[in-house]
Amino acid sequence: MIKIGLLGGSGFTAGELLRILLKHPKVNISSVVSKSQAGLPVSKVHKDLVGETAIFFTDHLDDDIEVVFLCLGTNKSKECLKSLSYKTSIIDISNDFRLLKNSSGRYFIYGLSELYSDRIKKARNIANPGCFATAIQLALLPLANMSFLKDDIHISAITGSSGGGRSSISEYSNFSFRANNISTYKVFTHQHIKEIYQNLKFLQRDFQQRIFFTPYKGNFTRGIFATIYVRSSISLKDIEDIYKTFYKSHPFTFLSENPIHIKQVVNTNKCLLHIDKENGFLIISSVIDNLLKGASGQAIQNLNLMYGYEETCGLELKSLAI
Repeated sequence: MIKIGLLGGSGFTAGELLRILLKHPKVNISSVVSKSQAGLPVSKVHKDLVGETAIFFTDHLDDDIEVVFLCLGTNKSKECLKSLSYKTSIIDISNDFRLLKNSSGRYFIYGLSELYSDRIKKARNIANPGCFATAIQLALLPLANMSFLKDDIHISAITGSSGGGRSSISEYSNFSFRANNISTYKVFTHQHIKEIYQNLKFLQRDFQQRIFFTPYKGNFTRGIFATIYVRSSISLKDIEDIYKTFYKSHPFTFLSENPIHIKQVVNTNKCLLHIDKENGFLIISSVIDNLLKGASGQAIQNLNLMYGYEETCGLELKSLAI
């Protein structure tokens, strides 16, 4: 059994990690650290865990932790590195180590398994991808792998209110603003653009095209729906064959012949893709659960790869039917 710890245990991503890891057959949750909640049962904050666990929050990690999940805000993961033993592997869910030049003093592998599974299997430390970046990259990797990205890429993507985290409280995140409403934010400047660009260039060395990304805040709780527009002279059937071949050995990413929607993936670690073509443009739709494939589920997928388990171990989750 792998001895697991969590830092930043009171947030949404930590709650999803706990929910899944409690049922994972290969792990033992040793420490759940939250300085603001230390001494309280985790079910006091993560109320879906009432009756599921007797674990309490603590203010420190046990000394013999093998893997720690960092569920902290931007720049906070960097701050805590000095306190972590080099013997402890890190899976970081923040934005701190996703770019190659992260100056952390430790070497992090970017944890998109559909791209870097061989590296992840040998890794000591993982930088978990961003939620938007995951949905968008999974829609584009097969094209980059064939060097088919020759023009600017236009992306629109909408995320649920949980994407901002439990601590993200503002007039734009509360119910009265988001209910019956949609709004944009960080248009063309979102932080995930850099990691998308970095990894597309890994597959397609000559990639220099511009990425125009408009993120939206949706009036629902969880999920991401991304729509990507790219020029292509390749037939739709050939493109679909390329996607099916690329994802053939990956257990969580699927091409759907029918239009897709968010409810198909909420509460799962899946990504569903659908492709249309019109007037020389491919329109690629991608849906994920931002808290699972976009965060905690993908982190556990990376843990499984690091320790030689089946990628699906603990992640055989079913979406709601309605």
